[in-house]
Amino acid sequence: MRRRTGFGLVALIATLALTACGTASISVVVELEGEDGGDARLLEDIEVRILPYDRDRVFDSLTQAAPTPEPQIPPELLAARDDIAEAQRAWSAASTREAELRDTILKLRSKLDELNPAMNDYKELFLQVDPMITEFEGLEGEVQSLFETFNDLQQANLERMDAVRIQQENWANQAFSDIGDVIAARIDASGLEEVADTTGVQGAALVEVAPGQYWVYARYELLYDELYWNVPVTVERGDPVVVRLTRANAERRPIF
Repeated sequence: MRRRTGFGLVALIATLALTACGTASISVVVELEGEDGGDARLLEDIEVRILPYDRDRVFDSLTQAAPTPEPQIPPELLAARDDIAEAQRAWSAASTREAELRDTILKLRSKLDELNPAMNDYKELFLQVDPMITEFEGLEGEVQSLFETFNDLQQANLERMDAVRIQQENWANQAFSDIGDVIAARIDASGLEEVADTTGVQGAALVEVAPGQYWVYARYELLYDELYWNVPVTVERGDPVVVRLTRANAERRPIF
C-alpha cells in the first residue's frame, strides 16, 4: 500500500509539472472608449471565447456555399435606423438634463427657504436658480416633442425592420444548418481546444490554453449596433499574451 501511494504521488507531481510546462496564458481586456472621446471604461461580465479557428472564415465559406444569397439590409432602412438612433439620443439627453435641473432646483430652493431674503447669500443663490427655472420650463415641452419624433420614426419603420430580421434569420437557419459539424471538424484539425471565460470587475479574463494559433471572439451590444471582435493571436509559453478589445479593433454591426 505504501509503495503504491508513493508511486501515485510521484506520478501526480510529474503530471502537474508537465501540465504547467505545456500551457500558456491569454489575458483578454475589454476596454470601451466613449464615442465622444470620453474616458475609457473596463467592461465586466463580457463573455470571451478563445477559438482555435477563424470563425469569420467558417461563416464566409458557408455563406458562399448557400443556395441563395444572403439578404441585405436596404440602404434606406439603415438610414432610417440611424435617424431613430439619433432621435433617441436627443430625447435621452434632453430628459437627462431636465432631471438634473429638477434635482438642482429643488436643492437650491430648499436652501433659499432657510435664508433671509434680505441677505446677500439669498440674492446670490436666487440669481443662480432663476435661469435654471427658465431653462427647465423650456425643456418640458422640448422633451415631449423629442419623444414624439423618436416614437413616430420608430413606429414608421418597425414593421419593415421586423420583416428584414425574420428574412435574415430564416436564411441563416438554412445556410448555417451544418455549422456545428463544420466547427467540430476545425477544432479536431487544430488539435487545440476552445476555451470560454467572462471578464471580471477589472474588465479582464485570464485563460490557460495550449500554445498555438487562436482567435479571440467577443460581442458587446450597443443601442442599435454591436461591437464584434474576432482578433487573431499567436500564443506561446511564457508571460501571458495580452489582447485588448476596444472600439479600434472591433467591427461595428447593425442590430434590428
